[in-house]
Parts: sequence; structure tokens; C-alpha cells
Amino acid sequence: MNHDILMTRREMLRRSGCGAGLLGLAALLNDEGALAAPSPLSDLGHRTLDPLAPRRTHFPARAKHVIWIFINGGPSHVDTWDYKPALEKHHGKSIRTFAPDFKDTTGFFKNQVGALMRSPFAFRPRGQCGKRVADIFPHLGEHVDKMAFIHSGYAESNNHSPALFQMNTGYTRTGFPCVGSWVTYGLGSLSRNLPGFVVMCDPKGRGLPKGQASNWSAGFLPGVYQGTFVQSTGQPIANLTRPAALNDGQQRAQLDLIKQLNELHYQQHAAEAELTARIESYELAYRMQMAAPEAFDLTREPASMRRLYGLDEPRCRHFARQCLIARRLIERGVRFVQIYSGGMENQLSWDGHIDIQGNHAQFAAETDQPVAGLLADLAQRGLLNETLVIWCGEFGRLPIAQTGKKPGRDHNPHCFTAWLAGGGVKGGVSYGESDEIGYKAAINRVSIPDLHATILHLLGIDHTRLTYRYNGRDFRLTDVSGNVLHDLLT
Repeated sequence: MNHDILMTRREMLRRSGCGAGLLGLAALLNDEGALAAPSPLSDLGHRTLDPLAPRRTHFPARAKHVIWIFINGGPSHVDTWDYKPALEKHHGKSIRTFAPDFKDTTGFFKNQVGALMRSPFAFRPRGQCGKRVADIFPHLGEHVDKMAFIHSGYAESNNHSPALFQMNTGYTRTGFPCVGSWVTYGLGSLSRNLPGFVVMCDPKGRGLPKGQASNWSAGFLPGVYQGTFVQSTGQPIANLTRPAALNDGQQRAQLDLIKQLNELHYQQHAAEAELTARIESYELAYRMQMAAPEAFDLTREPASMRRLYGLDEPRCRHFARQCLIARRLIERGVRFVQIYSGGMENQLSWDGHIDIQGNHAQFAAETDQPVAGLLADLAQRGLLNETLVIWCGEFGRLPIAQTGKKPGRDHNPHCFTAWLAGGGVKGGVSYGESDEIGYKAAINRVSIPDLHATILHLLGIDHTRLTYRYNGRDFRLTDVSGNVLHDLLT
């Protein structure tokens, strides 16, 4: 007899009692649904987990996909969608007449503060709803009856990088997952052969947005939820093509060996989410070698579709390609696509410090027809009902002139305009108001967590329940705030 396993009667009763109690506790927790896995991973094969498998929503979703047109640099709301006749009436007056609390440090250039400045663009009513739209959007103006406008958004930073981080991740500092990563973490992907989350940036040599890849980072989430950066010209994804010296059979044998070794390790470390993400990333990369070239091949599109997006117009061809690729991606199951208009430096984006008229006229001309074409195309294919389209930047711009040879407008974190379309959104409506001159959000103010909560809600996600435990704390996209804007929803 092995005396090492002998125990006293007292010890036997103690262990048995604890075990019986734990069984009862487990039954109660199971009834409450509290024994669910800490992350929403689903089964893949016989022993591994697939972090991108489609998952159930918290409640019926209105949208399945998101296309976010990110207006990088901070578009001027008072020169695009937020018509302010008071700026025409009071042009040249001091802003302190209307906003006594205004500080020279509200913007970014405290030594270039000018007077109130009317918009250089004419506004006229568009659509059945009569929404006044700046004339730099002749094509998008035709779709205002599909759009829900938010005119009372506000941010926390007047600096591009922190403001970009907040709009993308909910926080003004780096290290947190972005919206696209949270969405794919919560819902998975509907595509088996393409990434769940794709990002495209300005390909015209203008550089990445400030903060660069941190804007589409997965943060502390497993790396598989990171946005996949895609080029709209040339090879779409880096290292996509298999080396010439390696045939398909050899590559498959390599991946099978790697998978076997990873699964052996996984049996001993089943709680490591990063390991399951690494296994899936190898397999997804292999599958993309066949699927991605077809998805990005716009020669398969008819000439009429290319014209709709503006591919035959040199000034907007690059953005037209990206918008058409976005439609092809969500058509193939990609969950989240984000397209940045504009690059790094001031005049290479919507950051109109100098010559607001020339800056916004140029970038509007690059994006107006492509985005309008996207809305029209999605609608005629029946995809707009299940695709949420977002037009938004990181903040707005001040209603005063930034002095110089050609006046511009400085940063304004106190007010911005965004619009949503499709995916369960009411069309032809506006929510919230800025003040008389467009300086601050005044009525029904909308925080960035409110916007994020609304996006998640349309996707069938309760923003308070989408959490991830990191460093001993349950994090969420909306942190400890956020209210769904139900007035914008159908």
C-alpha cells in the first residue's frame, strides 16, 4: 500500500465537504451564465480555438459590417455640414462677443487668432429633408436622405495624435484597442479567407495619419484583431505572394508542422489567447494568398461601376479605388473597413490651417464622388441595410480665421460633425446642435463614448458587456461612460 496517499478521516471529510460545496456553486453559476469563457472564442477543429469565428450578438443586430470614412486632419464642420448663417452676419467680429470664455489656447496656434470668418462655400438645401450642404459636396448632397447627422460631438484634445487615438480607441493615449479591433473581438469575421478588419490610407505619398498604426492597433487584445493594412495599388498585403522556390504542397506541409507543434503547446497552455491567434494568423495568411488577389482585382468590375465611383476621374481615382475595394471586401464577409482620407502633414490632410477654402475644396473633390458612389452601390445591391457607413474625423475647426496670407481655421475639440448611414440608421435627420457660431456643442452633446456605444449597438453589441480583462481590470471600448443615441436609430 502506498502510504503517501493515506489521509485521516478528518482530512477526508474536509476535502469531500469542499468538493460538494463547489459542485453546488458551479451549478448555480452555470444557471446564471457566469461560467462562460472569459473571451468570446469559438471552437475550431478538434482541439484549437478560432478567434475570428462568427459569434452571436447580445441582441438582434441592425448592421453586420462597418465602413468608416475617416476624414483625417479634422474637417471643418462649419464649412461642410453645419450651416451657420450667424458667421455670415457677424463676419469680422470678435469671437468673445459670443463666447466670453474663449481662450487663445483653444486651438493650436495661439498667436494666429483672428476674427469670426464666414464660410467660403455656399450652402443650399439638398434632398427631401432639405439639409443644407456646402457646395463642395455635389454628389454626397444627393444622399442626405440616407444620412443621420450628429452636430454636437466633442473631443478631449486639440492635438491630432491624442484626438485620433480617442476617436479610434476611446482614449487619448496609446496602447488601447481601436473600434475595429473591439468589433472583430466581439463578433468575429464573416470571411474565412480575408482579414476581419482592414485599413486603407492615402496612397498619394502623403504618409500615414499621425500616430500611424496605433490608430488601428489591437492594443492588449490578441494580435489577430489588429487592423490589416492594405495598399490599394500594387500588392495589397505585404508578403502575400508565396516565394517562388516554395510550391503549395511544401508550404502546406510547413504550416501543418507548425500547427501540430503549436497545438501540442496549446494542450498545456489552453488559456493563452495569443497562441490561438498566432495559429489562426498562419492559416489566414495561407488562405489569403488565393482570396485577396481576387477581392482587390477591380478589372472584374464593369465600366459603369468604375464610373459611378469616379475611377475615370484623376483627382479622385485613388479614393475611388479604396471605396470600391471596401464594397468588395464587405461583400466577401470582411467585418470592418476603415479608409483614411489625407496623410500626415497639415496641408496633406483636411488640417486646413492655411487656406481653408483651397484645402477643403481639394479633399472634398477627392472624396465626394467615391463616397457617394459607395452609398449608391451599397443601396442598389441591398447591402446598405446591413452596412453602417461612418463619415467622421478626429475633431472640428474653429469658426474664426487663423491669420495668414490665405486664412485657415485652427483645431476645435469643442465641436465636430459626423454622419452615419445605413445599418439601422434613420435617414434625413440631425441630432444635437452647436451654438450660434459653431464654436461649442450646445444641445444634446455627444461624447466619443456615446458615438462608440451607438456603433456597437447597431452591430448588436451591448457596449457595457463587451469587456476584456487586462492587468486585473475589465476594460471596454467606452470605459465607464457612453449612451446609445436611440434618436438616430430606426
